Amino acid sequence: MKALKAKVLMAALVAAVGIFAVISNSAEAAEADGRLRTPTPTPSPTVKAPTPTPNPDDDVIRVEAELVNLNVRVVDRNNRTINDVPEKDFKIFEDGVLQTIDFFSRSEVPTNYALVLDNSGSMRAQLDKVIEAGKILIDKNKPEDETEIVRFIGRDKITIEQPFTTNKQDLNDSLDNLFIEGGQTAIIDAVYLAVENVDKYEQSKKIDDRRRRAIVLVTDGEDRDSYYNEKQLMDLLRESEVQIYVVGFLGDLSKEGGFIGKSPREKAKAFLQRIADESGGKTYFPADVSELSDIAKQISGELRTQYSIGYIPTNDRKDGKFRAIKVVVADGPNGQKRIPVTRAGRTADNENGPPSLAKPVNTTNLPKN
Repeated sequence: MKALKAKVLMAALVAAVGIFAVISNSAEAAEADGRLRTPTPTPSPTVKAPTPTPNPDDDVIRVEAELVNLNVRVVDRNNRTINDVPEKDFKIFEDGVLQTIDFFSRSEVPTNYALVLDNSGSMRAQLDKVIEAGKILIDKNKPEDETEIVRFIGRDKITIEQPFTTNKQDLNDSLDNLFIEGGQTAIIDAVYLAVENVDKYEQSKKIDDRRRRAIVLVTDGEDRDSYYNEKQLMDLLRESEVQIYVVGFLGDLSKEGGFIGKSPREKAKAFLQRIADESGGKTYFPADVSELSDIAKQISGELRTQYSIGYIPTNDRKDGKFRAIKVVVADGPNGQKRIPVTRAGRTADNENGPPSLAKPVNTTNLPKN
């Protein structure tokens, strides 16, 4: 019996020692495992600064400045072109206020011009020479120059015979196809539509591809039946940069005037002169068609020997009002008189734009109260 108790006690002791060893080993393993697997501390989350909400008051303000472009010819007292005037000798005034010149160039630039040719009955005797002069002018075109041909008689017969092109053969073929017709001459309408067309064609190009714009008008000078009036034409010229060169055949118009009125010839000459002056162009009144060849050469030279001057006006109000422009050029060496020729002024942009008619309301279909 004593021997059995001793065995039981011995077994319990062994079991206790085993349990203690297991616990001890487990603790050491856990401690070792803890040393190997110490968790990496979770980093604090990065706090990003909030994206500021755009404030309308903080938007960049863009000011669209209106650059006024002038094509300026400079001549001496004998109307000979002067091509060596430096920028410092130019002054630009708008409504009497001196402006700062922002752009100046006297380099030759491409020209887009329309030949606007009177084919009414009064031009019958001059037609062959007019065609010849047109061909001389076209022959002087530079590779990048573009020309269109406009034929007119009355207000219902104003046609583009050849759209703008650099192809001289196509232009010459169109000139050869011109013919005389009877009708009431509409000079104002022809010039008005040609100016609009030249401007529209220029606006279709890239802003940095703009060219010098002009019209060469050949006519007998007497307007008989235009839809537009002279004031409307002058208003359009003030909004445009198109220069008008006029070749006026006034020989068949009467020199006899009334008691207080000018003669038809004097009226026609003054009218054509006003068109040229308003646009900064020039007039030619040949006594004979044989002069046309030299005139064509002069016009070609005039189109290319000009100064391009630009300024941002100090008066930037968009009120649609007329601004008078005056260019002053200092005298040259030895007191040489230098006379600038450019357009008389400009019409400012109108912020509200032109008025337009609203569509009519069909009152018959409105619901009744």
